[in-house]
Amino acid sequence: MSEPRVELIQIGGQDWLRFLPFQIDVAFLRGTTADEDGNISMEQEAIPGEMLSTAQAVRRMGGKVIVQVKRVARSGALRSRDVRIPGILVDHVVVVPEQSQTYATDYDPSYSGELRVPLNRIKPLEFGARKIIARRAAMELRPGAVCNIGAGISTGISTVAAEEGILDRITLTNEQGFIGGAPLTGPDSGAAQNWSAMVDQPYQFDFYDGGGIDVAFLSFVEVNAQGDVNISRFNGTIVGIGGFVNISQNAKETVFSGTFTAGGLDIACEDGTLRIVTEGRHKKFCDTVQQVSYSGPFAAREGRKALFVTERAVFRLADGRLTLEEIAPGIDLDRDILAHMDFKPDLVNRPKLMDKRLFATQPMGLSEADVFQRIGACED
Repeated sequence: MSEPRVELIQIGGQDWLRFLPFQIDVAFLRGTTADEDGNISMEQEAIPGEMLSTAQAVRRMGGKVIVQVKRVARSGALRSRDVRIPGILVDHVVVVPEQSQTYATDYDPSYSGELRVPLNRIKPLEFGARKIIARRAAMELRPGAVCNIGAGISTGISTVAAEEGILDRITLTNEQGFIGGAPLTGPDSGAAQNWSAMVDQPYQFDFYDGGGIDVAFLSFVEVNAQGDVNISRFNGTIVGIGGFVNISQNAKETVFSGTFTAGGLDIACEDGTLRIVTEGRHKKFCDTVQQVSYSGPFAAREGRKALFVTERAVFRLADGRLTLEEIAPGIDLDRDILAHMDFKPDLVNRPKLMDKRLFATQPMGLSEADVFQRIGACED
């Protein structure tokens, strides 16, 4: 029988789960340059991660720290301020001269903050369901808002903000440690361009845990009528939860994004309307979610807001129930929405139509929205 990994404890009369520490024998880390004393710099790295904290934890447990780098410098050649992992924490260095910067990119200086790119050089999303959803989520942005951009569809919000010319009027962050700029989408997700600051991941989570996020943009896999969200288990696959709980349960407002159904969904847009060409095989709005990654009732008790954005409908968690607020032009309520839900959501008297600009290929003109125009007038 394996050792227990969690125990139930009481704090202030409430039940809490305490995750127990476990032994770590080896850490595999990476940097850009190692000097002859084992000091590690990260000047070309795309993500700061938690290199120092991990090295400290492993050495505390008597384990070994192995760091992969691109090159080696003489002792004393690195600027002291550039050292991110001191040599006293490093046991072995592995040199890989052809080390790529990310999974998909050999090297891009904008990823490591060595230059900033014009907004029109940030590649826009290809038009389709994911862009429609990211656009509608981006309509929840407000000037000066501090936001988190999660994984999945939500990573497209930064490219939408760049395409719409509003990226510099908001502050986007991601859990990898970037503040400001444009968190990337696609295979380089986790990295960012034009960022203002890079902090180690544990410090970023201190900020999230303290409630510093105005709006969190996250994804969903399943949702039930009470607003519970599953993000970690679907169709027999467990993908893990990452920092989802910390971010979603501490943000003042959370916008969940995802396609309405999954598995083979195909859509078409014509004259500002949406048509379902092929429906997805899997329902995502279910009576029971496979795992509760986000508790709708808990969020409601805490006074936190939640919005659920899909390509054909927008729901809000209100009075403990999912309420349908918007429906896409061209979509039939019974045929395209209610028929593919295990439960019937609450309905406002007349759900309003989603903005038809969402379903056209050209930019929406979000920078011309009243809220951004007002802030612009003040700046002038």
